[in-house]
Amino acid sequence: MTTYRIAEAAELLGVSDDTLRRWLDAGRLESAREDGRTVVPGAALAAFAQTLAEHPDRDATRASAVSARNRLAGIVTKVTKDTVMAQVELICGPYRMVSLMSAEAADELGLEPGVRAIASVKSTNVVVERP
Repeated sequence: MTTYRIAEAAELLGVSDDTLRRWLDAGRLESAREDGRTVVPGAALAAFAQTLAEHPDRDATRASAVSARNRLAGIVTKVTKDTVMAQVELICGPYRMVSLMSAEAADELGLEPGVRAIASVKSTNVVVERP
């Protein structure tokens, strides 16, 4: 199972560590203990990221600090594949990104909900890679 430390999860959601801790304390996001540290399960983070995309809390995010020309770190929330193609959805801070790629590429990258990925945006193309 993929898990994320507080700082990693906060970065993926585009919020501060303190904001993420407040969300954990309020029960908005699931957490677990791993080696004495608080971690966020990847699947729970992906589900929470999806709710943020549907109902953005833009005041709590760093959206204004990100340029569309940048590589956007995020978390995979959904992968839909057939025998040839895959549709990969990511939440990168307050942004929902969708990329179409070959199913083989998605498999090679190990893309599945809860996995950290980077969306590289150039023009109308979104390229997804693993950090």
